[in-house]
Amino acid sequence: MNQHFSEDQIIFEDNHMMVINKKAGQLVQGDKTGDLSLLELIKDFIKNRDDKPGNVFLGLVHRIDRPTSGLVIYAKTSKALTRLTVMVKNREIKKTYWALTAKDMIPKSQRLVHYLQKNEKTNKATVFVKPTDGAKESILTYTIIKTLDNYQLLEIDLETGRHHQIRAQLSKIGVPIKGDLKYGAPRSNPDGGISLHARKLQFIHPVTKEKIEIIAPVPQNDAVWKACE
Repeated sequence: MNQHFSEDQIIFEDNHMMVINKKAGQLVQGDKTGDLSLLELIKDFIKNRDDKPGNVFLGLVHRIDRPTSGLVIYAKTSKALTRLTVMVKNREIKKTYWALTAKDMIPKSQRLVHYLQKNEKTNKATVFVKPTDGAKESILTYTIIKTLDNYQLLEIDLETGRHHQIRAQLSKIGVPIKGDLKYGAPRSNPDGGISLHARKLQFIHPVTKEKIEIIAPVPQNDAVWKACE
C-alpha cells in the first residue's frame, strides 16, 4: 500500500529539512507491520540522488496517521531535528488540516473542547465531554469552507495534538471523516485512506529564521478532493 516514494512528493527542501506530501497509506516511520516507511524510502532517495557515501541522516519531526495524507517534516541534520522537535512541543508550528465529512447540520464554525483517552488495545480514542481520569484535554477549531453535493469541507486548526484527535472529535459531534470506518463513517475510501489532509504548515525556520508557509495539494486520485481545490 503506497510503499514507494516519488520526488514530486517533496514540497519544500533545503539543507536542513524536507517537507513531503504524504499519500494515504504511507507510514511516516517504521512500525510493527514491518512495512517500508517514508523514513527509509526518503533516506534511500537522498543517498541515490546526492550520491552520498555512508548513512544518510534523516529524523522524523512529527507524525500523522497512516490513513491521513498531507504534510510531514523530516530533518536532514541533528541540529534541525533538535530545534524542530522543541518547536513542535512548544506548539510553534501551526498546523492546518482539511477534512471531508458528510453534509450535516453543524454550526459553520466552532471551537471543540473534549477530553480524549487512548485505548492501546483497539488503537482508538474515546471522547469525553467532561474532564475524566486519564483523558487529555483536546482542542480544535473548525470552519466549513466549502459545500459540495454530498460532502462539506472543513478547515481545522489544532490547538493540541492528541492521538486521532480530529477523527475522534468530529465523530463525537456526528460528522465522522469520509472513509474513516474506525470512527463511524459508513463506507471506506477506494484507496483505504481517510479524507483528512494535513494542508498547511506555518513556522519560523529553525536555522535561517525565515517565515515558512507550506501548502500541500490535495490527493489527485480522488474526485471529491479535487473538487475542493
